[in-house]
Amino acid sequence: MDNQKTHILVCDDEVDVREMLQEYLGKRGYKVSAASGGDALRQILSINAVDVIVMDINMPKEDGLSVLRSLRPDDTTPVIMLTAAGDVVDRIVGLEMGADDYLGKPVDLRELEARIKAILRREAIHETTTKENPDINGAPFGEFTLDKDAAKLLAADGSEVQLTAMEYSLIKVFAENKGRVLNRDQLLEQAHDRSWDPFDRSIDIRISRLRRKLETNPEKPEIIRTVRGIGYLYDPK
Repeated sequence: MDNQKTHILVCDDEVDVREMLQEYLGKRGYKVSAASGGDALRQILSINAVDVIVMDINMPKEDGLSVLRSLRPDDTTPVIMLTAAGDVVDRIVGLEMGADDYLGKPVDLRELEARIKAILRREAIHETTTKENPDINGAPFGEFTLDKDAAKLLAADGSEVQLTAMEYSLIKVFAENKGRVLNRDQLLEQAHDRSWDPFDRSIDIRISRLRRKLETNPEKPEIIRTVRGIGYLYDPK
């Protein structure tokens, strides 16, 4: 995606952080808007198309997790959460609520840009019609239907299941590897997400979110099953 056409929305209550991110990303060709909190963020979203949201969790009036909760699942704009360094709980909760990625404060600006680019690549793959593996297009995915050309997952009644780009990428990887056990590294590699810590729980949390959307009983999954000690298996009955 051309940076000049990419709109980044920065939401942080700290003026110096907003200005720093605006200056850094602006110099690299991105269009950058800034919001001091949830109300300003929602106002910007109501009148502008935004490609990626970069949002702090620890904001005084309305914290970032509350703002994220108000956006999901209707708004699937990718969100990178900024968290206190080492605050694993906030990261886990953010991912469970639909955040696409997280980054600890103080922010490494080069790493933030790399995370943004990774998300934009996933979005491009999510939105672009692809021709590889055409046999899975329109194929069942459990009780759902994977429409690969439209990059959508449809429920039995024809309604679209709201998915983030990363969730759709994971479903596509599972569909292309039916009956094959995939470990976490393979899933992240094939889903085009290398911005991860091998010791964190990001892939497990994302699959847990998928199960809540897809499984009749997420506690006893039948579509995406766990192979203890190895990884995950898509092989519905």
